[in-house]
Amino acid sequence: MNTDDSETPPPVAPAAEPSPTKTASAPSRASAQDVPPQDLDLADTSPEEDEDRLPETTEDEAGAVGEGGLATGRAAIERAVKLAPTSPGVYRMLNAASDVLYVGKAKSVKKRLASYARPTGHPARIARMIAATVSVEIISTTTETEALLLEANLIKQLRPRFNVLLRDDKSFPYILITGDHWAPQILKHRGAQTRPGRYYGPFASVGAVNRTITALQRAFLVRSCTDSFFEGRTRPCLLYQIKRCSGPCTGEIDFPGYTELVREANEFLSGRSRLVKQRLAEEMEKASAELAFERAALYRDRLAALSAIQSQQGINPRTVEEADVFAIHQEGGYSCVEVFFFRTGQNWGNRAYFPRADKSLSASEVLGSFLSQFYDDKPPPRLVLLSHRIEEQELLADALCVKAGHKVEVSAPQRGEKKELVAHALTNAREAFGRKLADTATQKRLLEGLKTTLGLPEVPRRIEIYDNSHIQGTNAVGAMVVAGPDGFVKNQYRKFNIRSENLTPGDDYGMMREVLQRRFKRLLAETADADAPKRKDDDVPRWPDLVIIDGGQGQLNAVREIFAGLGVRDVSLVSVAKGPDRDAGRETLFLPDRPSLKLEPRDPVLYFIQRLRDEAHRFVIGSHRKLRKKDIREAGLQEIPGIGPTRKRALLHHFGTLKEIERASLADLGKVPGVSAESARRIFDFFHPNRG
Repeated sequence: MNTDDSETPPPVAPAAEPSPTKTASAPSRASAQDVPPQDLDLADTSPEEDEDRLPETTEDEAGAVGEGGLATGRAAIERAVKLAPTSPGVYRMLNAASDVLYVGKAKSVKKRLASYARPTGHPARIARMIAATVSVEIISTTTETEALLLEANLIKQLRPRFNVLLRDDKSFPYILITGDHWAPQILKHRGAQTRPGRYYGPFASVGAVNRTITALQRAFLVRSCTDSFFEGRTRPCLLYQIKRCSGPCTGEIDFPGYTELVREANEFLSGRSRLVKQRLAEEMEKASAELAFERAALYRDRLAALSAIQSQQGINPRTVEEADVFAIHQEGGYSCVEVFFFRTGQNWGNRAYFPRADKSLSASEVLGSFLSQFYDDKPPPRLVLLSHRIEEQELLADALCVKAGHKVEVSAPQRGEKKELVAHALTNAREAFGRKLADTATQKRLLEGLKTTLGLPEVPRRIEIYDNSHIQGTNAVGAMVVAGPDGFVKNQYRKFNIRSENLTPGDDYGMMREVLQRRFKRLLAETADADAPKRKDDDVPRWPDLVIIDGGQGQLNAVREIFAGLGVRDVSLVSVAKGPDRDAGRETLFLPDRPSLKLEPRDPVLYFIQRLRDEAHRFVIGSHRKLRKKDIREAGLQEIPGIGPTRKRALLHHFGTLKEIERASLADLGKVPGVSAESARRIFDFFHPNRG
């Protein structure tokens, strides 16, 4: 592929250590491996799945490209050409602020840079890039394949504005059947595959994994509890009672029997589902013939669970064992890439991506750049099917082979079942694009309505919503949720564990003060520090245009004092107070130096504000529950007033796990021996603080 007009992005750092070669015009700058990671703002990122967004098109850095700007950029590139190697390598173009504009790779770096120095014939996007270039950095590599891998690694780390950017590179979840215990456990896994066992995936979403694990538990009765919980059991837990576990912890099944269940589960996940179902059907018929109807019913239920898994998977190919299918749809200057995962002959889900790319790039160019970035931190399958043939298809296949350690075929099929799979993915890409376009248009109208209703100086591009959560001052946590032109920006959510020891338990003002001071002190420091790592949040700026607080006039006044003390200006504020009896639709909006507002219950702007507030509440409650559950694991149920060791044992014996106690209704808690109605109410309120 000619990267004069396109960007090629691939995976992983190269196998061999590249030797950097810098041009005379290049400033001293660390390589991508030395680039510091993004600062997480004294907080953790949300574990939620990131939401893909339609990107905005790239704009000029300094207006129209003039002849003077092009001449200056060409002169900088010509200086780099004199010292550039004729061997393969990766080059980076930088602007006057030393921001990386573009990362590219070439079989001959000297020839590629020379093509940028020619006086005419550049597309508008390339001309803008040349005009902004003041220096070039070069890294030599041994092979072109190595350059392709390094290029993708640099693009993902540096996020240059003139490259195609994969906007969500979160790792995919897998199913793991452990291999380090005599009674293997089935669980969801994300991240490095270091624990012994067999991994199956990737799955398109956490929801797909959870549904599959639940069905597999019903089908194969493999345990899902932790090893520590397993070792401490004296009687089977609730999962055994509801026939989702065979109870190896207490000897309800012997070692050979449990080993057989695990073997069947591995066989099913490895693609031998027909054989497993046939064997279960034979066992069911045999049990029925022997009049062992309870055993026959158990096999019947397991068969039904396996059928449920396969029905949820939708289309399952007949001739494709392992493949990823990519289809791209372009419309109105935007691109949508739909990815389907097929493993062991089964469909394990699909997902839509909306990469940021210039409107001038063709579908093949966007798809080629997308692919190499996509596999930067993900293991490729043996077959990759594409809706469009890409120019460097063979080179990409070679790079994926190097990464995977086995042969990887990359093809754009023209007939047969493989072509049908690509066509199905392309249909899904069109539909996903239509849904996202409709959502984006709606979001734009809501933001414009918010500007008008609240009297904001401009349509907000970044909205930050803050909320706190605690129980009588314990496990206090604050949270920040971010929304922008394309909806919630989940990879910028933040949580703040409240650290101050001087806070009075339950002091909401004090908690809000700590959260906002930590957030905006850091933001002010980053803005003032020219050497601080620059964040490139594609469509959403770092500074908020609007801050929304959950509370009334008191919370609003407190935030105004905090901002005044920090010197924060030009940030609009609004506080949202719940209506009488906490009724949705009767909220009051408090604004600085203006009378309070009450919108009509069916006003779309009010509904939008409710969505923003509720998302912050959902996120902070989730963070708070994680802290609380951690404390429960450490301190036990004695943390609940009036629940001592005796009642704790009674609850665990009755429900089996803390999770089941948390799920239990008030009536179910009252049935536990030794737990009075008052104690049941305390337990229920502890786990459900927001229910009446």
